[in-house]
Amino acid sequence: AKDWECGGEEDTSAKLRDLAAHPKCVAVGECGLDFDRNFSPPDTQRMAFDRQVSLAKDLGKPLFMHCRDAAEDLCAILGKHQPLHARGGVVHCFTGTVEEMERFVGLGLHIGITGWICDDREGRSAGLSEVARLVPAGRLMLETDAPYLTPRTIKPNKVRPWRNEPCLLPHILAKVAEARGQDMQDAAQHTCNTATQFLNINQ
Repeated sequence: AKDWECGGEEDTSAKLRDLAAHPKCVAVGECGLDFDRNFSPPDTQRMAFDRQVSLAKDLGKPLFMHCRDAAEDLCAILGKHQPLHARGGVVHCFTGTVEEMERFVGLGLHIGITGWICDDREGRSAGLSEVARLVPAGRLMLETDAPYLTPRTIKPNKVRPWRNEPCLLPHILAKVAEARGQDMQDAAQHTCNTATQFLNINQ
């Protein structure tokens, strides 16, 4: 967003289009809104995100999105661009409410669950477990948000890696499977199939 903010909108848009048009680019992002840290003013963020949603539609690619304290505005911008690409997008590292998840799913989006579901502090695990339980089949994906959010279910603390990596996904899978009342194999197959379809990659 800062590049647009500094008056380089045309150049920034052209560079992003060139990069996103590459065949190995499977989604447009990470893009979205973050009204918690506000590294750019909210109005600039909204403008940049609106441009990136338009770019994804033009190129026929899904969106990979970040949303923090900005669900209302994210939904409003996405609503202007309906219908989205057939695979919509994913709200990665989802930490919101059931109501926010339902709004996102209603807009054709997927939900990405990270190690946040493994964190019992301040009700994080309980809240996100309820979200994971209710995400419709075919809309749920697992992710690390590496190098952050190392699963806190790794005990004792002294053996927990500081850096999160894909090899730690089974800890997230275990909490998601528990929340959905599935065995780990079924949950793994479900989320893996969803991810490969969303990213349009061959297994």
